[in-house]
Amino acid sequence: MLKNLKQHTKRLSITALAGLTALSLVGCNDTKNAADGSATEEKVKISLYSTGSLNVQNFWEEVIPMFEEKNNDIDVELVFLAAGQGGQSTMDRMLAAKKADKDSGVDIYEGGLEDALRGEQESLFEKLDEKNIPNIQNIEEKNMNGTNGLAIPHRASAVVLAYNSDNVKEVPNTPEELYTWIKEHPGKFAYNDPTTGGSGSSFVISTLYNQLPADAMNIQDESIMKDWDKGFEILNNLESYLYKEGVYPKKNQGTLDLLANGEVDMVPAWSDMALEQMNNKLLPETTKLKQLEPGFTGGPAYLMVPADNDEKEKEAAQELVNFVLTPEVQKVVIEQMYGFPGIKWDLLDQELQKKFESVSGEYRIFNGGLLGEEINKRWQKEIAN
Repeated sequence: MLKNLKQHTKRLSITALAGLTALSLVGCNDTKNAADGSATEEKVKISLYSTGSLNVQNFWEEVIPMFEEKNNDIDVELVFLAAGQGGQSTMDRMLAAKKADKDSGVDIYEGGLEDALRGEQESLFEKLDEKNIPNIQNIEEKNMNGTNGLAIPHRASAVVLAYNSDNVKEVPNTPEELYTWIKEHPGKFAYNDPTTGGSGSSFVISTLYNQLPADAMNIQDESIMKDWDKGFEILNNLESYLYKEGVYPKKNQGTLDLLANGEVDMVPAWSDMALEQMNNKLLPETTKLKQLEPGFTGGPAYLMVPADNDEKEKEAAQELVNFVLTPEVQKVVIEQMYGFPGIKWDLLDQELQKKFESVSGEYRIFNGGLLGEEINKRWQKEIAN
């Protein structure tokens, strides 16, 4: 028995020695890796919060791997909230975290200009310029108006006229010509309730601001509200000439459906929606698009970087924003989202420019901030009722 105990003790000693030797070798290897700089650095992990339609989600699911391949020290998590299911709650989350001096977990936020303006009072977002986003120089300077350096317009969609070319032989070139066409073709034009979709909202906003100086779209002071009277008078006068003498479809798709089934011949529509549905044969082959002069308003999507995040995470977020402003990514915006690029058209491939020349005309950006809500309230009171 004593002999067996000695043998067992000896086996334990050998096992322990082998384990210590193995640990020593691991330690030596780690020391060597640290010494020669070959140790793998821990990746910086950032979260991108976005919202919108499926095409937005598909866009990021393509772009993020492209970015990670070029930046293997950064890991990007996409937190996508389908339109109408929590976009506002992300802003609330960030603002609440700011007030509580906590990390919201949001490293990049994709939203509207009103979000940037809402966060400005709380110093929620980082100032972005050529120092931290070198490719900001690729953006049309006028598209940065109203952002106060807090948001980057990285893609857009503009509202254009979508029409049935079989029935519309003389296509309007200006808003005045459009209003005349509507009156000469009763029941053949429709725009959606502006509170339910941006194409109808753009028609209303454009009608109001076509009566004002060009720079009025950048005014956010409520004093301008008194200058909307002439535009609302035009909208009132048009009502009896619209689809079913003033029936306003719900959502952007509502007017496209009327165009698709032949109930109307012309509607204002988002260029990306119309192009995608034309490509997928959901609109008649006779459908064509045109931008007016001056154009309808466009709707940029903006990227923002929270100011109080960890410095490494903030720098990684800025790297991604900078990457999005490259021709490589903007090509994805155009070809897959059917959107307007966030950078100047002349930085893109000539063939690509030609392919989308029908919708690449000038569009305007409404930088009225929260005044958009006041326009909708007045429209509902004076036009819808």
